[in-house]
This record gives sequence, C-alpha cells and structure tokens, in this order.
Amino acid sequence: MSRLENIALTGRALGALFYFSPQAPQTHSLVDAFTSGSWLQDWPWADDRLNSIAQRMRLAAPQRRKLDETWQRLFIGPDALPAPPWGSVWLDKENVLFGDSLLALRSWMQQLGIQHETNQNEPEDHIGTLLMLAAWLAENGQEQATNELLAWHILPWAPRFLNVLGESEPGDFYSALSQLTQVTLHQWQAGSPVPVADKPLWR
Repeated sequence: MSRLENIALTGRALGALFYFSPQAPQTHSLVDAFTSGSWLQDWPWADDRLNSIAQRMRLAAPQRRKLDETWQRLFIGPDALPAPPWGSVWLDKENVLFGDSLLALRSWMQQLGIQHETNQNEPEDHIGTLLMLAAWLAENGQEQATNELLAWHILPWAPRFLNVLGESEPGDFYSALSQLTQVTLHQWQAGSPVPVADKPLWR
C-alpha cells in the first residue's frame, strides 16, 4: 500500500480507539482485533516494539468489561484527566480548551473547506478527531494537507500527551495504545517533507 493508504488505515483505527468508548459500535470490532492480536498482520509498518505492544493488548482481553471504565477515567472524567486529549491544553499557556492553537487549527481547516461535524460543542483538537481527520485527508489523496496537519497540529504536542498517558497507569490496553500511536506517528512523519512546528508546551 502507499503511504497515504497506510495513514488512512492506521489513523482511522487509532483515532477511533481514542475517541469512542470501547463498547461503542464504531470500536467494538477494533477492540476485538487489538485484544486478540489479529491487527498485527495488517499493520503496515514493521517495528521491533510491535510484538510487545500486541502482548500487552492481549493481557487486556480478560478485563475487557473494565475497558469502558478505564476509557471514561482517562478521557471523560468526572475526575481530573491524567492526560487531557485536546491539543490546546498542552499548547496554551493557560492549559485551557478552545485556546489559540485550536483557533489556528480551525483557521487552517476553514482554508481547506473542512467542516467539523459533531453533536456536541466539542473542540476539534481531540487526539482521536485529529487522527481520524488525517485518515480522511489521506483517503482523499490530500497529501500536502495530511503532512501539514501532522506537522503543525498533531506532532507539536501528541508525543508529550502520549508519554504522559503511558506513565499515568492507564492499564495494559491504553498503555499499549499510546506506545503504538507513538511508533505509528513516527512512521507517518518519516515520509513527510513538512518540518514539525516548534511550539512550546505548557504541561
């Protein structure tokens, strides 16, 4: 497969696993694939860490019923989130939602004619939303836009978010998911000519 096809495949899967509850219709079959290890044969990039990632995800299979509780704790609340999944929390000095970095993302999306559709008044810079947006752009052959989204709006903060998430005792599944996402984003960037924007992190 081409690089864009690989981004489309991996971005849609990873984005959905961050954004949707493990029991949601959009992720039920994905959670099956990742906890059984069947995803490994379809993952487009080879990496020495993939087998250990798959092993940790398999450990989550017996506790699958608890995955939804873990997802709620990590990404919804009601308690303080150990690693908030929105870019502006990391990129804005005040650590707020709807910060300047989100406004920059919205401006970029508007220039490309991209409309974010959601049933809630929700920021567009959720890690799951951004990964799925990258997949959508790749599916539609928009290579330059895919590279810009990655370099300007994902990579400046996502590695830090993923590191903090992995260190927050998220359980086997989400610890492995954070590492797999780090590995995958590195592969995405390897084929892009757009340099990653240097933005200060405030968290």
